[in-house]
Amino acid sequence: MRYPLLIMDFDGTLADSFPFFCQVFNQLAQQHGFRPVAGHEVAALRQCSVRQIARQLGLPLWKLPRVARHFTQLMHDAPDSAPLFPGVGAVLDQLLQQGVTLALVSSNARRNVARSLGEARLARFAAVECGSALLGKAHRLRQVAQRCQVRPEQAIYVGDQQADGDAARRAGMAFAAVSWGYASLDSLRPCQPVHCLHQVEDFLLLGRPGGHQPIMA
Repeated sequence: MRYPLLIMDFDGTLADSFPFFCQVFNQLAQQHGFRPVAGHEVAALRQCSVRQIARQLGLPLWKLPRVARHFTQLMHDAPDSAPLFPGVGAVLDQLLQQGVTLALVSSNARRNVARSLGEARLARFAAVECGSALLGKAHRLRQVAQRCQVRPEQAIYVGDQQADGDAARRAGMAFAAVSWGYASLDSLRPCQPVHCLHQVEDFLLLGRPGGHQPIMA
């Protein structure tokens, strides 16, 4: 099935920011008072949800927004922190050229997203919602669907973490999981993704070419 509205996550889905995240993680841990991570622990943590990771590291959930904001600031200060995965730019341009309605919902800051995607390309997205809480994307997804005049069940959210899958479910949308992001693909299977994507060209299988007719209430 192809969807009238294709909504993208950013970090781990379009942009390869995980290496930078690993680079600054222990700096964040030291400054915000949770347990640092040794290199050999990274693979196991990729099998966990954000809540599970926070619990294992002694990071209270109420601190997550503060830590996320600090991470996005560190990313802003490092110009090469979030390069697009190879081929992403060309695939997004092809989708836009075909008239696919694209949107983006991310916890990252818009300025970081625009630097990686390019302001001109991002301006062609039907809706862009940045700065959402890691565990609070469902509301933003519903807002995007409403703005695009598409029923939630006719939209699909593409992401790389269990939080993305949970947000899509709560918003009444389908979920597609990528295999190259922050979390392992096996850890995303409980979210029951309708598609598991193994290469960025698979984005082309999701969006409906030619755009959509707005669905009025």
